[in-house]
Amino acid sequence: MKTLVVGIGGMTNGGKSTLSKSLHEQIPNSCIIAQDSFFKDDSVVPVDSNGFKQYDTLDALHMDKMMTEVESWQRDPELFLRGRGLTSECTLPLGNEEVFVLIVEGFLIFNYRPLNELFDKKYFLEIPYDVCKMRRSSRVYTPPDPSGYFDGYVWPMYLKNREEMQSMVSGIVFLDGLKSKEELLAAVYKDVSQETKRLTDVFVSEQKKNVPTKKTEIVGFIDPLKMMTATGADVKKVSCLN
Repeated sequence: MKTLVVGIGGMTNGGKSTLSKSLHEQIPNSCIIAQDSFFKDDSVVPVDSNGFKQYDTLDALHMDKMMTEVESWQRDPELFLRGRGLTSECTLPLGNEEVFVLIVEGFLIFNYRPLNELFDKKYFLEIPYDVCKMRRSSRVYTPPDPSGYFDGYVWPMYLKNREEMQSMVSGIVFLDGLKSKEELLAAVYKDVSQETKRLTDVFVSEQKKNVPTKKTEIVGFIDPLKMMTATGADVKKVSCLN
């Protein structure tokens, strides 16, 4: 079995969840682990000097629990899928190999080193400040954003986290979040599909190398007369002349 871990990060309201879900629907044997599912309870999230809840930090997340989920998938992807009501969808010819794909989605996935080291593919969605602010204001959060939260906390933290990410991570493909969902999906799907095909080809090649070669043993001619003489059999010589 081959595995592929895809990271889809990005700023708030950049389209990472939409892209992740669309990709999951297109890729057989895939599943999503979303960072937003691991926020700590609001009561334990600290408040800064401006009275803003500090949600946009790793300390606001149960990253240990998130890593436990990822490691569970790594140990046995097929069992992981079954445990979540998903099943293996890929039926390949005998001799080929299924590739299981984990899509990890979140706004700080590339800022957490233990997780970041696992990614085979990395994508980061970006949109301009004004678009991000407009999208953020149109969504309802629990708890709701207080007045001034975007400019006073969300955007400054995005810039800080992005700078930190770039200083510690390489190989990220930056995506324009203003492009249509179809365009973004097509680009990422093509890239991921090429990688799954490469992994399958590698497996097939390895299998061919490991197939034992049948050896043909060449047996020399055995003179039946000598064999009979050696065994003490009564040998009668018959002349072919009249």
